[in-house]
Amino acid sequence: MTAEADDAALEAGRLLFARECRFVAGAATSSAIPPSRLTEIAFAGRSNVGKSSLVNALTGRKTLARTSHTPGRTRQINFFELAGAMMLVDLPGYGYARAARSEIKEWTGMVRDYLKGRATLRRVLVLIDGRHGVKPSDEAIMTMLDEAAVSYQGVLTKTDKVTPSGLEAVTARTLEALSRHGAAHPEVLATSSVSGAGIPELRAMLAALAGAAPNG
Repeated sequence: MTAEADDAALEAGRLLFARECRFVAGAATSSAIPPSRLTEIAFAGRSNVGKSSLVNALTGRKTLARTSHTPGRTRQINFFELAGAMMLVDLPGYGYARAARSEIKEWTGMVRDYLKGRATLRRVLVLIDGRHGVKPSDEAIMTMLDEAAVSYQGVLTKTDKVTPSGLEAVTARTLEALSRHGAAHPEVLATSSVSGAGIPELRAMLAALAGAAPNG
């Protein structure tokens, strides 16, 4: 990508995410999942990895997605429509040890039902805590995505809490882990909802997936 195209992609991302984004549906059961009609980007990650904070940072709205200090509290799939161009889908957090096995089975089944045959789902962003790297529960969700043949990409969060050398090491380990999965995109984005690092680049990538920016 040339510098001009890169600048154009960043601007397209900024303009897209400056437009209206609104909550449209919350599905607590598989039967409540709304029909697909727009390009969808889903956010998956361990409980307390910062999914809601990242959605809020991308859209520039502090309370669009509700954040919680209680891991595992979000138990539904939330759909946010961005300017009639894209649907941002916040999947329930996984890896919360205190959840009952029956609840974990229910959440897993609902996520599988969502992923299955979702023609408009362009990519799943697998959020990974930049302080810790890939955990066994992250490997499990990546295997699920491989089996569903859904394209996904690793996104590091909370990188403001990591030293540059620490971030470099976590990024390398994450890329190595992703290389073992067939449906994984061979790139990792490092972000921080606090400092804003990586947010413009992530917006640009998502705008390109929605057809709002050049891919070259």
